[in-house]
Amino acid sequence: MCKHVNEFDFRLTPEDVLRGQGIDPTRASNRLVETAETVIEEAHSLLKPSALYKIVKVNDFEHQKIAFEGGTFEGSLVARAMAGADHLNIALCTIGEDLENRVEDMMKENPVMAVTLDGAGIAAIRKVAQAVEDIISNEACKLDLELGMRAQPGQEGWPIEQQREVFSVLPGKEIGIRLTESCLMIPRKSVSFVIPRGKELSSSVAPCDFCSKRDRCDWRKDKQAG
Repeated sequence: MCKHVNEFDFRLTPEDVLRGQGIDPTRASNRLVETAETVIEEAHSLLKPSALYKIVKVNDFEHQKIAFEGGTFEGSLVARAMAGADHLNIALCTIGEDLENRVEDMMKENPVMAVTLDGAGIAAIRKVAQAVEDIISNEACKLDLELGMRAQPGQEGWPIEQQREVFSVLPGKEIGIRLTESCLMIPRKSVSFVIPRGKELSSSVAPCDFCSKRDRCDWRKDKQAG
């Protein structure tokens, strides 16, 4: 049974908006911070956050393929991230299309503000996804079950075409998300992800483990240094 989440309690900060633009808040100029502040109210007025998630039982696991009720996931990331799972939490999240439409209109007149508002949208969808992940985590905690890493179709080791499997399980149209022929989601400020659940999952698995750029990633180096 799909669960629908449409109540979210978060507030964007200028730091969130800057990170959404790929800007380090500690290195941002006063002007960038001020611009980020000015878009927050409008961003919140345009957000229509909504999400669906479903817990499905794992039926079989072999090599790089995991079969579950309603479909099959396959790939090298799947092989490591989901091994040992009894169930999979499959989720779809979006902030709707209003903010994206506003960014498109604004780009013609004020591209700087448009890019900043787009950053607010990116920050918002991250918060929506995190809120859903927190719900999933709380449910697993109550059952004394382990959760694996959050993985997304399109990550290295998991083909983007596997989005079709996600949409075969979750009725994206119910929250206004559709999948294009190339497996991109519309609205663009939408994400899908899977979190494995079980008693025999490895707690040592992390997204960086599957990335070929891990040895030259500045973000990873900064995190290790900290």
